Amino acid sequence: MTTPVLCEEIATNNGKIIGVLTLNSEKTLNSLTLVMVDIMLAQLQRWQKNDQIAAVFIQGAGEKAFCAGGDVQALHKSSADNPGGPCVDAERFFDQEYRLDYLLHHYGKPTIAWGHGIVMGGGLGVFAGCSHRIATEKTRIAMPEVTIGLFPDVGGSYFLNTMPGQCGRFLALTGASINGTDSLYAGIANHLVSHSKKDDVMSLLLALDWSSPAIETQLDDMFSDQQLPAEDIPAGNLAAHQSLINDLCAGDDVEAIAANIAALETADKWMQRAKAGLANGSPLAVKWIFQQLEICKGLSLKAVFQQEILLATNIVRHSEFPEGVRALLIDKDQNPQWQFKTLSDVPADSVAAFFVAPWPTNPLIDL
Repeated sequence: MTTPVLCEEIATNNGKIIGVLTLNSEKTLNSLTLVMVDIMLAQLQRWQKNDQIAAVFIQGAGEKAFCAGGDVQALHKSSADNPGGPCVDAERFFDQEYRLDYLLHHYGKPTIAWGHGIVMGGGLGVFAGCSHRIATEKTRIAMPEVTIGLFPDVGGSYFLNTMPGQCGRFLALTGASINGTDSLYAGIANHLVSHSKKDDVMSLLLALDWSSPAIETQLDDMFSDQQLPAEDIPAGNLAAHQSLINDLCAGDDVEAIAANIAALETADKWMQRAKAGLANGSPLAVKWIFQQLEICKGLSLKAVFQQEILLATNIVRHSEFPEGVRALLIDKDQNPQWQFKTLSDVPADSVAAFFVAPWPTNPLIDL
């Protein structure tokens, strides 16, 4: 049986060790299962306490994906089998996944994520939590949860709100994908390096003086020296469309914003796909995504994760999410029967119910 996460320790040239985590489920594009999350969380906690471990390097097996997200089909089963909840397996997954992401954000050692290929959903949560986030010429990042009746979680309620202008709001509502150039612009990645340089980068990491107090600067300089050549840098979309995105997503009325996007006439393929993402998404999800981002503006990361687990728990106990997964990923009929047909059909009290704590104590109170 294949080990779902490979945990390796590689000796550096000066006696320290680099811990390497490889998400090892190539057939599922390294999608995160609860077992994988548990392995990663436990290993990172051990390495954090080990003074010999200088840094952690996280990668995905194969050439297609860093991580395509959480194991949505397992979440679907837990949700569909327990209408109204509790959905024990799904809720435990969110609890452990958010703990993993929070630990990465606050890790006391350099964490390096090699974000080659698809980086979506739960994979973006791991990627965004690392201190050194490497995009490549093939990186494709997205939070397409609106299309399955979920929301951009794993810290998305935090980092989407830090993006330039209305980029975060636009990406959350449309599920639009972005490349390495966009990810640098949005602050999701902090280096853009050719995937062909991966072995060279590892060799350079092993040669660094990990006892130096200036190791973070050395790391940044090293990655900057490996920057993708100008001729290989992909054309981005966010910066080029920033003014339009700001205009489309201005204000505090999500129905007006959705109408703006729906009315946009454009030959631009990226904007057309974004329009389709919003149009085909769950109207109920559009409402809770918008409200979640508004609630989380200015909150600490800890408070954001506590807010995310509240919303995620209520969502998996509801019928909208399993229906979205059924239509897009299981039956693949691309015809989800959403609870409400349009945004104007969604009552305010239906949305408000998703933001009421479903338990007396938040499970992440101890973060």
